[in-house]
Amino acid sequence: MKTLRDVKIGETVKVVKLHGEGAVKRRIMDMGITRGVQIYVRKVAPLGDPVEITVRNYELSLRKADAEMVEVE
Repeated sequence: MKTLRDVKIGETVKVVKLHGEGAVKRRIMDMGITRGVQIYVRKVAPLGDPVEITVRNYELSLRKADAEMVEVE
């Protein structure tokens, strides 16, 4: 299983599934990260947290823990 956390800078991936429960999953979906959407990884901070992505034509920073809940291909 490949997660958003494993994606390299400059890659574009497609969301396959969201893991997590309740409020956490809802928050990720509210940010526009849903099944089938394309995500472009712009930057990763030196220590790996946060990950800066472009999703649905806007920029977003995700914590490492949240990025691990997004399964991609």
